[in-house]
Amino acid sequence: MKTLFAMSFALLIAVVQVCAQTAPEEKPVFEGTTYPIYPTILSDKPNISSPFTTSNGRTYVVGLTAGGGYSIFPVTVENGAELNYEKNIWHTKGRQLDVDSVDFSSLAETGLHAQEELDRTIAITGRSVEEITRIGHPRQYSGIGFMAEDEDIISVLAGDNVLVRSMNMTHPDLALPLFHVFNVIQNVVSQPGYHKRGGTQTILYNGSVVNLKFWGAKGWQESIFNDEILGYWEIEISRELNEGETEYLYQWYSNLSDEEYSQMLDKLSHIHTGEMAAFYAMRYGFYEGHTGYRADPIAIAFIFGLQEIRDIDGALGKDLHAALTTHHTSEDTVHSSCKSNE
Repeated sequence: MKTLFAMSFALLIAVVQVCAQTAPEEKPVFEGTTYPIYPTILSDKPNISSPFTTSNGRTYVVGLTAGGGYSIFPVTVENGAELNYEKNIWHTKGRQLDVDSVDFSSLAETGLHAQEELDRTIAITGRSVEEITRIGHPRQYSGIGFMAEDEDIISVLAGDNVLVRSMNMTHPDLALPLFHVFNVIQNVVSQPGYHKRGGTQTILYNGSVVNLKFWGAKGWQESIFNDEILGYWEIEISRELNEGETEYLYQWYSNLSDEEYSQMLDKLSHIHTGEMAAFYAMRYGFYEGHTGYRADPIAIAFIFGLQEIRDIDGALGKDLHAALTTHHTSEDTVHSSCKSNE
């Protein structure tokens, strides 16, 4: 981790931040009612779905306050002003819609990688796959690493591509709620007087209550790709299983040991990651490998209600525990890719 930007540049930074600000967000209108947005707190639950997208393409999610009120967060995924912690530019969106079309034309066109394109990839963003793998392993750019020791960047991209394709989804589908979370956090931490070292927020998402906890690092994390993406926030995303989900999993996975069952539930309903995951998922189809910062596509689909647990489990061959825990090694990826094309 690097140290934070020198305070002696405060005046220059203030000018940069003012220039980087976007226009005020429009208030959402639903069935003739105009709702105020965060930080306004509503005593009654707004009569809108969450997430909710207006006719002009602006997206909002509903948040719950500790006191029982509600807030409406603007979370539209878009390319905004530069986000650069090195320049002390914190409260902007960055380039949320960018996809690496130079290296992955299929990803840009379809939202999924083509395996043959991955097979012939020797560099990403001008950096060799060998170098990305080396610096992505534990104790290199990051102590915990961006991928496990037995994984490489191509095997991870290919393995998660198989998972996402199996669930009949795309990488942008899964990046979207991660960006919504990051944009909620940006709303919260941009308020005057906010202490950026930590916070919590609860949001409603596709009928479920999703809990967010976030706190800042002492510096920032550099990207393993040759890009502008940096990481500052530690983000925990979780939700409780409902009764039907609990019954389903117990019915189909009662054969697991207590430890395996607990591990499966934790990996399914809890994500510990950072804001880099949203940019990585959209730009490269990368959710990190099997490390403590993995934003597992299965967990994203489950937590945010993108698919029902029965559908997720069925798409994964009713082997949910293995799908959540098996590392994406080159050998396993080749096997899974061949199997998915049978």
